[in-house]
Amino acid sequence: MSDTPRFGLGVPTATEGMMHPVPFADIDQAVELAVAAERLGFDSVWGNDHVSTQRYVRDEFDAPPRFYDPLTYLAYVAASTTRLRLATAVLVLPFREPVIAAKQAATLDQLSGGRLVLGVGVGAYREEFEAMYPGRSMHRGRYVEEFLEALSLLFSQQRASYSGEFISFDDVESYPKPIQVPLPILSGGNSPGSRRRAATLAHGWLPACLTPGEYADGLHEIRRLQAESDLGKSHPFEATIQLVVSMHDRHDGAVERFRSSQVHKHLASLGASTLKGRLGDSLESRNLVGSPDEVGEQVVAYLDAGVETFAGLLFAADSVEEELEAMERFSEQVIDPFAGAA
Repeated sequence: MSDTPRFGLGVPTATEGMMHPVPFADIDQAVELAVAAERLGFDSVWGNDHVSTQRYVRDEFDAPPRFYDPLTYLAYVAASTTRLRLATAVLVLPFREPVIAAKQAATLDQLSGGRLVLGVGVGAYREEFEAMYPGRSMHRGRYVEEFLEALSLLFSQQRASYSGEFISFDDVESYPKPIQVPLPILSGGNSPGSRRRAATLAHGWLPACLTPGEYADGLHEIRRLQAESDLGKSHPFEATIQLVVSMHDRHDGAVERFRSSQVHKHLASLGASTLKGRLGDSLESRNLVGSPDEVGEQVVAYLDAGVETFAGLLFAADSVEEELEAMERFSEQVIDPFAGAA
């Protein structure tokens, strides 16, 4: 169990229509939330990654949501903050090509003085990949594995070459390298493939909306895979999770706020992907929902399960003003007490 949990904010790079209503935050407000997170004691900000509106979002909202590129956004936030870790939750690797992505990541790590964290994954909505690459056949999980192998070479070798099923390049000299050695890369997702990649190819695990028991089981599996893998034995490792926060003076008030929020609808939409097979119980049991004391107890339960970082926390808020109020309350009633007890 960690005595000093870290708390990160999920920023609205691509949350409109999914975790938040349309409209929610313009670009200035999205930056404002990151700056406020640093002031309120959050450790990090985590931007998600979407390129095209999902069908279910188009059905609900007439206006298209605004999706901002997370790496460009984080570069701007780097200049507006001093200590926040700048993270993705998650960068969808099948949208990207590794040589260019490595250059972007190294540049951002240089610009921020070594504050970048790359949470990466397959992507919850295959329809976005199909919109970008119509007719292209790809096993996205294997592509992510090749991508991570390629990044490792590009970040560490003077001249890198790679030849795989989906990715190939030859004699690429990519400089400067990231400041951080290694640059932290977290495997995002709840699937067995995500856990395998966390154990052998990444420096941490970033699932979402698991119960403490489910998280402990997944982390145990990762530790077993690490023990069996030469690749995983020497890696630093960060145990993280992404959850929704709905806090109220009364338990039933917190539940009501959560169930009426846009983010609750979003989680329900993940029943065929990220949360497949996990929606038989209430969503409250796999998020931070309740009174301040209850949320504190839930945080402890996750710490006991092995969580070190509460990454990309998503607040059940349908306006930026509500989000700021919820952040301030969480800072005063959760972050500060844990920091004081350390």
